[in-house]
Amino acid sequence: MSARPLPREFYDRDVVQVARDLLGKRLTRVTSEGATSGAIVEVEAYRGQHDPAAHSYRGQTARNATMFGPPGHLYVYTIHAKFCMNVVTEPAGVAHAVLIRGVEPLDGLPLMQQRRGREPLVELTRGPARLCQAMSVDRTLDGWDLTLGREIWIADEQVLPTPDTAIIASPRIGISSAQDALLRFFVNRNAFVSGPKRYHR
Repeated sequence: MSARPLPREFYDRDVVQVARDLLGKRLTRVTSEGATSGAIVEVEAYRGQHDPAAHSYRGQTARNATMFGPPGHLYVYTIHAKFCMNVVTEPAGVAHAVLIRGVEPLDGLPLMQQRRGREPLVELTRGPARLCQAMSVDRTLDGWDLTLGREIWIADEQVLPTPDTAIIASPRIGISSAQDALLRFFVNRNAFVSGPKRYHR
């Protein structure tokens, strides 16, 4: 887990391209309990004020302020008493972000299982809320700078091969607006992808 963090320039690009390029990268979380990491296998892109499914669609609030900040920061929100994490992309004010929906566990599996109540391996990090619980991510990390390379970051390291032929695009999950947009991307045939595992390349 020694690879340097992705630089800010990586995030300061089109949200869809960032979303696709995050697949296969290592997400690392370090706490006083220990370190956990996993290869990102499922993401969703949200296009800010042009996207009725995005939290930033109706403008800036205290809750979504991080989305309007500079790229490379973590946006964490609460839903049904659970947490979901996103990475902010594009310049400040644009409010685009990528939701991390699933990772394939790589390091710290016993710690993840402890946090998740000894759940089977395949269920540890499938879906954004499970992922946040397994990796100890909550609202205290909202606004965290992912480029610092400490506490939580995404490494400039391709730990899972993701050629274009392995990436599937599909509609996003659990939204009531813009349901047909193919803005969910996942690694084909990966067991740690949540929801439907079909649709378009």
